[in-house]
Order: sequence, then C-alpha cells, then structure tokens
Amino acid sequence: MMNREQEIIEVINRHMPRSTSQVNNLFESDSEIVAFHGKSLLYNIDEFSEEDLLREDDPYMLGWNMATGSISDILASGGSPKFYAHSMVIRDSWTKDYVEKLSLGVAQVLKKVGATFIGGDFGISKTWRYTGSVIGDLEGQAMLRSGAKVGDGIFLTGPIGRGNVEATLKLYEQNLLVKHLAGRWKNSFQLRSKEAEVIKRYSRCCIDTSDGVFNALGSISEMSGTGFVIGSLPYVKSGLLLAKTLNLPKEMLFLGECGEYELLFTLGKEAEDDFLEEALKKKLTFYKIGEVKDPGIKSLWEKAREIDLRTYTLRARDWKDPRDYLRNVANFLTRPNEAERNKS
Repeated sequence: MMNREQEIIEVINRHMPRSTSQVNNLFESDSEIVAFHGKSLLYNIDEFSEEDLLREDDPYMLGWNMATGSISDILASGGSPKFYAHSMVIRDSWTKDYVEKLSLGVAQVLKKVGATFIGGDFGISKTWRYTGSVIGDLEGQAMLRSGAKVGDGIFLTGPIGRGNVEATLKLYEQNLLVKHLAGRWKNSFQLRSKEAEVIKRYSRCCIDTSDGVFNALGSISEMSGTGFVIGSLPYVKSGLLLAKTLNLPKEMLFLGECGEYELLFTLGKEAEDDFLEEALKKKLTFYKIGEVKDPGIKSLWEKAREIDLRTYTLRARDWKDPRDYLRNVANFLTRPNEAERNKS
C-alpha cells in the first residue's frame, strides 16, 4: 500500500519532463540511473536536518554520518562514487571550529571511497540543513530494488539499529541513564564500499536501510511482487542495551525509520555458496536474516513467536511528536497477534 510520501512524489513526477536516457523507473532504484555517452551514471541527492535526530555534540561524527548516508545510495545501486557536492546551511551558533570538524568528517568519507568534492552552496540560519549530492560511475548492470525471487535468501551487511539508537539518544537525552550511555557511544555509520563490490557480482536486488530495515524490506517486496519471512535478527549491542534500559521491545530497532545505511540484498540459492566463499576470503561479514516468500507474507519470528507485519502501517511522519510514534510502535509489538488470540 502506498504511503502519503510516495503519493506526493508520484504527483510531483507526473508533471516533470522525463529523459529518455533515464534507465530506472520511479522508486525502482536507490540512485537515478542515466545512460550518458555510452556509459551509465548514477545520481543521488539526500537531505539531513534536525528532523533526522542525529546528535550534534560531535561535529566530525555528524559530518561522517551525513556523507556516508549520501554515498550509500550509490553503493546500493552497484556504483562507485566519483563527484560529491553539498548544500550546507549551518546553525548561526556553530563556530568556525565546529564547521571545520564537520567538514573533516565529510572529507574523510570522500577519501575512503575515492570521491572528490566539486563545490556546492552555503548559508546560515537558526536551524541547520545539509544536502549531499553524489554522481557515481556504473560498470555492468545496476542493482535495483526489484528482482527478488521467491526462495532467495535475504542478507544484510551489518547489525540492525544503529540509526534508531542515534535517534533515541537524541530524543531521550534528558533521561539520566540515556545521558550516561550517550556519552560513551560514538555511533558512526559504516561505509560498505568493499561489501558492495562483492554483492554486485552475485545479486541484482539491493537497497540501503536509510529508512530502517523494515521499510527496506517493504520496498523490495513491493517492487518485486514478493513477501518475506525473517528471524534471528542481528541487533547492534548498544541497541539491545538501550531497549532494556528504556523497557522497550528490541524489535523497535527493526521497525524504526532512522536507518543505519547498511545494504540489504537478496541471493538465489545457487549463488550463496560462491558468495559466502568470496566473502570469507575477503574477510567480510554478512548476515542472512530470512527468505523471500510469496506476496502477502510478511513475518518476523522472534523466539518461536511470529509477529505478523501485514497489518503494520505506522509511519513516523504521521506524528508531530516522535515519542507518540514510538509508543504506538511499542504497543503494536506488545499486543497479542491474531495467532496468539486464537489460542486463548
């Protein structure tokens, strides 16, 4: 079912002239794919603001996380980031030293992936905004959000929940226990460029978890006409500790919409052994979290309990206060599901 954000994007695109050089359909790819002089180019643009609930106490980490998020879509499409530009609107209270450290965080990400900075725009306001714009090269076939087939394994490049941990530390910063934990954790998003190089050789279906793992699964399912069953999820340790501290279900790390920019992808059974063998040789870690199923099946298994996600429709942007959204997510996870009600 299409949410309000998707509906508005469709309205906008309906009136825009479309290039015959654009390869991907709307919502089909993390990056826009354009045929250009016999080559394929990838383009992506991402905006960050206070709404994304990234902590601001460490400007270097803030810069690193925003640049990683901007580049992640290029990696999810199977490309290599080449050119990076940004629009930076800083808060009027930020010092020159703060901006320098933030810029160093962005620059370190670009150096890690071999991309160069080509300029952008700058402004000063009462609130900050940051927009990263990336152009990448694509050799061979792009990875799309579509293409998953029933029976494929579902894999993830890293633990679940890092982004939602970051948001929770921001939302509950007045809680003394949370404040204590926040001071200990440097919550950096992971660059997955090495993993993406291996994934693109074995999979044609990939998405980053910028909006959370559940939404990433939903996008692949919608674009591919499939469902999923997942379980034994690899939650980040800090997330498990934070959930216990706040007495919240750990599955909120999976359903929450502040993603960690990991890569989620599918693999046919015939490719799994070769893929895992290459991953082992390159000392890369991947997590198998489930299997692609027929459409209409959306299940999460936790300790022999099935959580049926077919009726889950909560969206963070439907609430003015994120805490109200989180309370509703927690209520969904703690109420008995239909199978449990039938047993009682």
